[in-house]
Amino acid sequence: MRVLHNLLEISAAGNQLPEIGLTIGNFDGVHRGHRQLLRKIKSDCLQRNLLFVVVTFVPHPQKILHPDRERFLINSYDQRRSLLQKEGVDVLVEMKFTRDFSTLKADEFLSRYLLAYPELRTLYLGYDFAFGANKEGGHGLVDAICRPRGIEVEIQPKFEYQGTVVSSSLIREQLLSGRMDEAAAILERPFHLEGVVVRGEGRGRKIGFPTANIQISSDLLVPEKGVYVTRAIHQGMTYQSVTNIGNNPTFNDTNHLHVETNLFDFSHDIYGELLEIQFLHKLRAERKFPTVNDLIAQIRADVERARAWEGPSCG
Repeated sequence: MRVLHNLLEISAAGNQLPEIGLTIGNFDGVHRGHRQLLRKIKSDCLQRNLLFVVVTFVPHPQKILHPDRERFLINSYDQRRSLLQKEGVDVLVEMKFTRDFSTLKADEFLSRYLLAYPELRTLYLGYDFAFGANKEGGHGLVDAICRPRGIEVEIQPKFEYQGTVVSSSLIREQLLSGRMDEAAAILERPFHLEGVVVRGEGRGRKIGFPTANIQISSDLLVPEKGVYVTRAIHQGMTYQSVTNIGNNPTFNDTNHLHVETNLFDFSHDIYGELLEIQFLHKLRAERKFPTVNDLIAQIRADVERARAWEGPSCG
């Protein structure tokens, strides 16, 4: 998959630009609904000998429209690229989203950024997709502009899973309420975070449960505070683990949010190295314990439950 910043960067094959089928969206999470859409478009493009192009935005529009909003993205941009590549996307165009860009009218965006590519043959849109300032560019406007130019517009039906319309917003809601099992079912994989291991206070080691403290980008959504059954991936190896998200209330920490993972049967020093954490199931809420001994007893119970947990795998 090639990653570009403008449709016109697609190189010509010989003296002729390739014909393309194109869809556009944020694709945060690349969930079941996204995957159904992408697989359908990929199949169509293969049958019609079209290059499969996805147009998306960096940063996510919410970052520009609501700059104070943190911890919103389900996936990092790198993770999104990897997931889209797995669905057979040939070219990913990551357009730079700015405040000025957000004020473009729908017809301006279409003519300047999509229709400027002369070999666009089919535009695939989700059932609820709209773009342009104030999301004025609905299906009717797109169809009225594209059809006279010989460009097909295909509207994809909404996707439901177990009677519920699937969306990135629904997944965010599930993660923020600790419903990891439900989120995994819609994502078709466990929700995961990754970051560099940084030095913490060293309290876990002192009480017999050393933890890896993960530095998470402020753009990435972090699940509800609590203790979770997790899998930790380090240098291609997978380890059972238990992860705490919270503020360490027993030690009267500040409001700084910690993501700390205890890897089972693991004793290596991995400061400065990348660690991926897959969240499988929430064990309990974070709480303040009367004494450190009470905390130790609870951690021991958490570890036993995490080792014994046998839930459905969506990996």
